[in-house]
Amino acid sequence: MLLCLSHFSLAQKKISQKQIDALKLEVVQLVEADAKMSQVMVDKIFSFAELGFQEVESSKYLTGILEENGFTIEMGVSGIPTAWFATWKNGDGPTIALGSDVDDIPKASQYPGVAYHKPMVEGAPGHGEGHNAGIPLNITAALAVKKIMERENIGGTLILWPGIAEELVAAKAWYTRDGLFDDVDICIFTHVGNNLGVSYGETSGTGLISVEYTFSGEAAHSAGSPWRGRSALDAAELMNVGWNYKREHLDPLKRSHSIFTDGGDQPNVVPSKASIWYYFRDVKYEGIMEMYATANRMAEGAALMTDTEVTSKILGTAWPRHFNKVIAEKMYANILKVGLPEWSEADQILAKAVQEEVGSEKIEGLPTKLDTLGLPVKNPVSGGSDDIGDVSWVVPTVTLRFPSNIPGLQGHHWSNAIAMATPIAHKGVTAGAKAEAMTILDFLLQPELVDQAWDYFKNVQTKETQYKPMISAEDDAPIYLNKRIMDQFRPELEKFYYDDTKYDTYLEQLGVSYPTLKKD
Repeated sequence: MLLCLSHFSLAQKKISQKQIDALKLEVVQLVEADAKMSQVMVDKIFSFAELGFQEVESSKYLTGILEENGFTIEMGVSGIPTAWFATWKNGDGPTIALGSDVDDIPKASQYPGVAYHKPMVEGAPGHGEGHNAGIPLNITAALAVKKIMERENIGGTLILWPGIAEELVAAKAWYTRDGLFDDVDICIFTHVGNNLGVSYGETSGTGLISVEYTFSGEAAHSAGSPWRGRSALDAAELMNVGWNYKREHLDPLKRSHSIFTDGGDQPNVVPSKASIWYYFRDVKYEGIMEMYATANRMAEGAALMTDTEVTSKILGTAWPRHFNKVIAEKMYANILKVGLPEWSEADQILAKAVQEEVGSEKIEGLPTKLDTLGLPVKNPVSGGSDDIGDVSWVVPTVTLRFPSNIPGLQGHHWSNAIAMATPIAHKGVTAGAKAEAMTILDFLLQPELVDQAWDYFKNVQTKETQYKPMISAEDDAPIYLNKRIMDQFRPELEKFYYDDTKYDTYLEQLGVSYPTLKKD
């Protein structure tokens, strides 16, 4: 059905919609033909189960695939050892960046395909969000597009990159600060969801700044001479008490939460060091920075009350998100052509069993109807954050959500890992890769769409709001985070790494009958 096209740069010559449609049909067929490759990648990353900044095996595996397929790899970007940008160029044309996250969730270890809590390694991390699926989707789409670009001599550049440590919102702001998107024309980000969709404009959810406050005092024997000590823990606790009183007076759209990262060493020693780590969230940049300023004053007050000293370190940031109308509308037209996967009876049985197990409000299984195009929120809605927001303010960006997880789950939870190495995830990735590949071709073959995307970016999105990084040139990414946890659990997790040379699927390797339901 593909029209015979000569070997000239299609991006430099006006071609017919009929030709574009033929190439898009072909790219869908190429993605479908690579479904097995997608499944293996999804299952592999699931089995590595790596936390943010410690995505060593995941990055090595994914960059290996891209390097084998002709991409040039730049490792360690922005001073982050597991971060990379992979580039393939085929002459002049639009530069399109494809990103997705790769890290997982603490204490979310879970056997896939099992509809109740069954950790693979007790207490270990696991893919309780579904970040194991996004980069495999991008690779599948990119390689399909690359085949057509090479054969038809379509000019353009493809860049693939990982959202390292997204659960810590601690990499993308460093990428934007360091200018890694300065020469990119558009960015397509992908994130696991439970339907196939895209939106534009301001979204629901928040931006945030992640800050750790460390208090320094004086140690002493807690029983023998406590009067000689100056407790850093007292200071951290006083800050926490003060902030909890402040919480009563926060606007309902704001969110904040904290954990103690250092509370001293043992009870008989007055703690000379103590640390508390906060996320401060708001729907607007200005609100985030106001909370940050208030917290800084509160930390200084706690230090004054305890005769201690305080320092702080920014561990991550995320701007509120704003997505591009032109890219979203073109992508949604492709989503309508792709449609949702055909879920099997086993897929639906698993989904409904998991929903029932965690007490979801609705026991409806997997979606059978596409979402509509997401429109700009008219009234701000609080919620989670994603540092793709920073990228969205330096280059026209959208997030493609693809249906690889189960609706109605609480998120950041072992239940969200259940679907992520099963046919549900595999089918969702293939559907998402089709929509993404078609959209990439649209922008490669019709460069005027790139101009239109930038017109929206300049004259609508950034007309009144200008991006200001929350980090400075001196702020380093906290690449030490999660190392102790991964050092503890990696030896046990290695026993579960997926061996695709011996097993067709990860479920087969684990001996999981799909689906496995709780026995009455």
